Amino acid sequence: MLTAISNESAAVVIVSNGPGELATWVKPVLDSLIKQKSKPMNSNIPNYKLVLTLVPCPNATGKEFIVANNWQILDLIIPAKHFLKLLINPTSFGKWPRNGVVVFLGGDQFWNILLAKRLGYQSITYAEWIARWPRWNIHIAAMNEDVRRKLPKKFQKKCQIIGDLMADVKHNLSPINEIQDKEWIAILPGSKKAKLSIGIPFFLEVADLMKACDEKINILIPIAPTAQLKDFIFFQSDKNPISKYYSSNIKSVKKIENSIFDYVLETYKNSKIFILNQNSNHNILSQCKLALTTVGANTAELAAINLPMIVVFPTQHISAMNAWDGISGIIGKIPFLNRIQTFLLKRWYLKNNKFLAWPNIKANKQIIPERVGIISPKDIAEEAIYLLNEKNILLEQKNNLLKMRGKKGAIKKLSNLILETITNE
Repeated sequence: MLTAISNESAAVVIVSNGPGELATWVKPVLDSLIKQKSKPMNSNIPNYKLVLTLVPCPNATGKEFIVANNWQILDLIIPAKHFLKLLINPTSFGKWPRNGVVVFLGGDQFWNILLAKRLGYQSITYAEWIARWPRWNIHIAAMNEDVRRKLPKKFQKKCQIIGDLMADVKHNLSPINEIQDKEWIAILPGSKKAKLSIGIPFFLEVADLMKACDEKINILIPIAPTAQLKDFIFFQSDKNPISKYYSSNIKSVKKIENSIFDYVLETYKNSKIFILNQNSNHNILSQCKLALTTVGANTAELAAINLPMIVVFPTQHISAMNAWDGISGIIGKIPFLNRIQTFLLKRWYLKNNKFLAWPNIKANKQIIPERVGIISPKDIAEEAIYLLNEKNILLEQKNNLLKMRGKKGAIKKLSNLILETITNE
């Protein structure tokens, strides 16, 4: 609950949705706000409460509340399941300050506008690619000039180019001795169970094939917040119908002490795969040479740290799309509609070479390889080995990903904009 505070106080309400946004946008901005609040020169800034409101989103994991609560820096966290309650009766969460600002840092921009109007606060939207409701924002904090150009001219004066929040995260990453100067490949098999049912048996075989080709390769898997280690055991077993199409199996899983890794998984073909079980793995992932990943929001996070990748979408298992991201995942849960969606995807979407990975969608061209179709682990293993030996191709991909991002310094600029807004009210 919000504590009772005087009318002179204010609230900074951050709206967000998923684990990636929490780790790379929300937490750094909160840290900056707290740091600036403690500076003597900022004594004219009103006392303010920090509130995080999680909003409904098909890409959320359901564990965002726990992650944010572990930070121990917020005065109030409102779970996504209570967002409607917040809109209907804000005072059910306590006494709200008279002044405040609602800041969009993930989810649907409409929720930010709606909540700001309901609380009677100003609205600020951080926009990576487009600001959808410019009329209702007092400020639009844009990643780059492209965002401003897309706005109607009468709203462009509201837009400030602050740079790229993710660029600050990338800039602050530091080398880790345990993985430095080694050939590491990251495998991201998925976050939801339908993705894992394909990704785990498929990528385990990829790992075995790569290790058989080059023993010097090191492989790691960051476990997604919605997954657990036991899922790896389950989905490579005969309890998963898809596993029968692949040959690799897990022989053992052992906990590791005094290491950045939490476990080491060993297959029956003696391939060792190191497991990360942390909320944020950007620092470690940024030092990998290459990532092999499924389609999804993880392609955006990998792009943000300029990590070259191969995006894998084996259409021989396309009917298992009932837990892929967005509206496709919702439709896919209905058997009849899932069959229609599968047919349309195969006959139209894939046939017309529509992009599936975030970087390619945003660039409107292929800057990272998408391997879509009836593909085998051998295809992906051979391509990964080829790319590791072709440093110029990996460097070109890194440079193309970097060109898509904005300049660093955005975290401080956004926190300054937030504080200026509540101070000038």
